[in-house]
Formats: sequence, C-alpha cells, structure tokens
Amino acid sequence: MKKELIVESHGIRLLEAQIATGGIIDPHYALRLPVEVAYQRGMFDKEMNKVLSDPGDDTKGFFDPNTQDNHTYLQLKERCMENKTKQVVFRGLRRGVSAQQLLKSKIIDQKVLQQLKEGTTSVAEVSQLESGTGSIAGIILHPSGEKMSIYQANMKKHLMAGTALILLEAQAATGFIIDPVKNLKLSVDEAVKAKVIGSELHQVLLSAERAVTGYKDPYTGNTISLFQAMKKDLIVYHHGIRLLEAQIATGGIIDPVHSHRLPVHVAYDRGMFDAEMNQVLEDPGDDTKGFFDPNTKENLTYLELKKRCVTDSDTGLCLLSLGSQKHLNDQSSAAFKKATVSLSCGKYKGKTVSVWEAYHSEYLTEEDRMDLVEQFNTGKLSIESVITRLICIIEQTETTEVKETFTGLRSDVTAKRLLESDIIDKQMYEDLKCGTKTVIEISQMDLVKKYLEGTGSIAGVLLESSNQTMSIYEAKRQHWLMPGTALVLLEAQAATGFVIDPVKNLNHSVDEAVKARIIGPELHAKLLSAERAVTGYKDPYTGNTISLFQALKKDLIVKQHGIRLLEAQIATGGIIDPVNSHRLPVHVAYKQGFFDEEMNRILEDPGDDTKGFFDPNTKENLTYLELKKRCLKQPSTDLWLLVLKNPYTPKLSKLYYSIVFSYHVYILSIQCNHCNK
Repeated sequence: MKKELIVESHGIRLLEAQIATGGIIDPHYALRLPVEVAYQRGMFDKEMNKVLSDPGDDTKGFFDPNTQDNHTYLQLKERCMENKTKQVVFRGLRRGVSAQQLLKSKIIDQKVLQQLKEGTTSVAEVSQLESGTGSIAGIILHPSGEKMSIYQANMKKHLMAGTALILLEAQAATGFIIDPVKNLKLSVDEAVKAKVIGSELHQVLLSAERAVTGYKDPYTGNTISLFQAMKKDLIVYHHGIRLLEAQIATGGIIDPVHSHRLPVHVAYDRGMFDAEMNQVLEDPGDDTKGFFDPNTKENLTYLELKKRCVTDSDTGLCLLSLGSQKHLNDQSSAAFKKATVSLSCGKYKGKTVSVWEAYHSEYLTEEDRMDLVEQFNTGKLSIESVITRLICIIEQTETTEVKETFTGLRSDVTAKRLLESDIIDKQMYEDLKCGTKTVIEISQMDLVKKYLEGTGSIAGVLLESSNQTMSIYEAKRQHWLMPGTALVLLEAQAATGFVIDPVKNLNHSVDEAVKARIIGPELHAKLLSAERAVTGYKDPYTGNTISLFQALKKDLIVKQHGIRLLEAQIATGGIIDPVNSHRLPVHVAYKQGFFDEEMNRILEDPGDDTKGFFDPNTKENLTYLELKKRCLKQPSTDLWLLVLKNPYTPKLSKLYYSIVFSYHVYILSIQCNHCNK
C-alpha cells in the first residue's frame, strides 16, 4: 500500500480484516503479529492505526445484507452467530479433510468421530494413526554423517541422474518434495522456488505430482487417480506401477479428489485399485522393480529400498545411506550371495536364506554392515564367521524386542505381530520398547482396540415394555425370539469372539457358556462349530489351522452359513486370524489370504440370499451390520441390545391341531351317545 502497489481503499479493507481476525500477517514467517510488533517491523504505522480506529463511511468496506448498512469487518463479524456444530478437519495432502470424509473412507469409525466431537481425543492423536509412513527423504553419507537432499546428492555426484530423478518422482507422487536438512515438505512449485530442486526438473516432477493432485480425464473432465489414469492409458504403464508401488509403500493409495490416502479395500470399492494390480505388486518381477540401490547395484521395489534406509534421529525422516558399501567388491558380493544361513527366530524363523539377504535385512545397522564387510575383505572373518556373526546379531535383536504382550481373543498377541499386521505402527512399537507408552495405553486406542477386542456383537435383547435386559437364549426360552432367530444370533456371537451374558456383562467361550447356563446343552455342538471361526478350522489335507474364509474356499463349511459368520466378523471389527488370535485390517487380510475381491463384492452388495439375519420387529431379512445398526448401545455396559416390542406367538404344529380336533370329536361323540340314552 505504501508503495502504491495496491489501491488504498482495497488494501485498508483487507488490512482491517486481518486485524479483526487475530493480527497483521507477516508473509515471510507465515504468522500473525500483534499491532505493536507490526509497528516495530514497519508493517503498520500510527496513521493507518488512526484510520482503522476511527473509520468513516469510506473505510467501512463490508455490507450487511440484512440492514443494508456499511460496516467494518469487525462490526459485521460481531453480528454473526457462532456455529455450535464443530466441524473437525484434518490436514490432508493438499487441503483439509473432514472427519466425516475419513469416516466414509473407513479410516476412522463412528466411535472415534464421536470422541473427536466430544473432545476426548484430538485431531493430532488420530492423525498420528492415519498418516502415511513417509517417502525416502534424502541421503546420509558415511562415515561423515552429512545429510543432503536427493537433488543435491545428484549435483555432488553421489547419485546418478536417473536414480535421483526416480526417487524425486516417488517423493512428488507420495505427497511432497522433501528438504531433509531443514525438515521441510514442499509442493513441486514450492520446491523449485526454494531451490530444493532445479528448474530443469519442474515439468517432469509436476507430472509425477499429479498422482497426488489428480489427472484430468480427457473424456469427462473429471479428476481421476493414478490407477484410473493408468487404466485409461494416460500414463505409461511401467512408470505408473513405480509411482503406485511407492504410494502403497508409504501408507496407501492416494485419493486425489479427497486429498488423503485410502485403505486398500476402500480403494478397491472406488475403482482406484484391483486384484490384477495387487497381484503385480505382490509378486514383482524384475520389470516391476523400478528403483535402484546405488550401494549394491540391485533393482528393487520401493518398499525393499526403503527397508534398507535409516531413520534420522533428529527428524524421523527416512534416509538412504551411501558410502557404507565402498569396500564391498564383486568377490565379496558373490560370496555373500552364494552362502546361506539357517535361522531359528524372527521373520526368517525356520528358513534358509542367502547371507546377502540376511546382511541387507533390517536386523543390521549400517555400522554392523560396514564392520562385517571390512573384516571379511581383510581376511579377519571367513564366510563361516560372517554367518555366525549374522546369527548372533539377529538373535540378539530378537531377544531385545518388546516382550510385553496384548490380550487377544483366545491367546496373547506380541507387539511384533501387531506391527506386522499394521495394527500398530513403528512409532508405537518404539514407544513400547522405550517405555514411553504401556501396553494398556496402546490397547485403549480405538484403532488398536478394534482389532484386539472388536466393536461388539449383538449381546442380548432389551424388552421395550419393561426395559428388561435379557440374553439371546433366555429371550428364546421366554418366547421373545423364535428358535431359528436366536440360534443365528448366538452363532454370530460365537463366531466373533464370545457368547455374551448381557445381564452380568460377561464374555464366555462356548464351553464356559454351557457351564454358566447362558446357553442350553442342546446348542453346545452347533455353537462349538461356529466358534471355530475364532479358534480355527483344521485343514484335512495339511493338518494346519485355517481361517473361516479359507475353510469356505476348501468347502469345509456350507457357503451360506460361512458368509453369514464372515459378515458378522467384518461388522464387528474385522476378519479374525485364528492362528494369531486377533482381527485383521482388511488390506492385511487380503495379503494373508483371509479374504478376496469376490467375497468383498458379495458382502458389499448383498442380495436376499446373503441377508442371513432376521429383524423380529419388522420381519425383514437383513445383514448383520444392518441389524446391529437397529440396536441400542447400553450406556452402562457399552453392549449392543436388540430392542424387542412384542413376544412372538409360537405357531402350533399340524400334529397339535390334529390332536385337539380328535379330542373335540371324541368329547362330542360321548355327549351325543349320552343324549341318545
């Protein structure tokens, strides 16, 4: 304004709006300043303060449509009404994401949404659970420990131009270009301005960034995702696979329309992923290994390369270590690839792998690798000694793992297992190891509790007339539920964890429930069969314990019955892994063969033949989720209760009517004979 780069009346209006909303904005530091500080920095003066303190009509730049008056921004704001309905917004990749959108995308559940509204959990806490895991941010040189950006590493000849470009494209396609020295995340445009990348890469990285911001469909004009652009041949197939694999390796497929990552099963539903592409990425050949390890000269997937990186202790960023392989010659590499090692613990338990693979595993630090290679090359260690050292390092790492266990459905679950199943993240695991968080604290996090305990099955009934709580079996016995309806609900309880006593708020195994008389002995065998969805089915061919879905695929259980139990599991928190005694996120269930796209389609779009549950109030067939939504959550116990309006009238059998009819005919016959006499 002082330099007449903006019309004064217009500038005054904008300046007054800034002051009315918290202070004058310093664009250099991206923060608001109190008026006194703004004076000192030359962003305000006494003359302008006088204008704004005593505004005339010419400085009242805002209009009240109700009264037709001109006002200052502050005056107009004072006439506004505060919206008491809080809109909880998360920071997305390019714009804000509402909690409702995260709920719709199955990233948070209804309970988390309610806690956010009530303020019992914060946006920051939930963001920590749903955020991505980060791309390869830069490099670190050994032994100096110097950190530098990917672009700078290329400029200083530490990385080849092609390797650097591919890593920068992966950064752009997973969210941001990263400055690992200043710990900044930037859009491609911002990165060019900040000189984190050179202008010669601007266009090619803008193209990669469309995996985040979206591609334009030339036929419809709609914004579409990376995978959808690949399907429409708007991007070269191999290039697209490389970027898509980087997205999945850093937390999930990006929905560019809503500016956040998606769980794999939601990406399936929205057409942003399919089984064929999943297969390509699950079993990558050399043609899909699009990233290069400059240390070993191998082609790798992004996830494999990321596993070879180190975490910067100052920033938490993932850095590719360079220089530690400078003594690894061709002869050493050949020896490491030829020799094998058998391991008895950790992820290689019971397996024989090459020394090369074990050497590059996450069990070894960069210092371990440097020491082994140097001693091997100088003849201080033979290949047998290297193998012994590797076994020792891996076993020692495993023994220092977190020993605390979580309570599963039937047995304890290790923290390592929860990490492998994407139920807890690496930060939570480290917090457990360091003691900064306890098992109890992590168990109470809703997104962890969901997979350990589930979200609750239909526990019993609530009689509308008397407000009495009753177990499913007792409701059947007192003619509030038909025997068939009660059996199906009890099977769902058994198949999702426990048979429930809603009066005492107790969970029982089927055997315990019979002993406690929560169910009658006539149901014992049937409910034990349903309980195998939790404890596991025995594969008659291998003797292995398998899941409900795997038993369905092997025809060990009737399809209709299996679908009903599987749908109940998903509706109560997730598919159960009977071997490890906990529920699984759907994308992990896909990977481990506990679920597939065909079954997902059946359950997502159920017909009458898959609606295996009955609403006794409306006489409708429903899915378990639909019936559960009609239940009432009891505040004192958090149990889901089916509200019943009326008892059912048992239908009398034809035999009963036949006996009654015969009896009346007999009585009538006696009466007639008596009259004749």
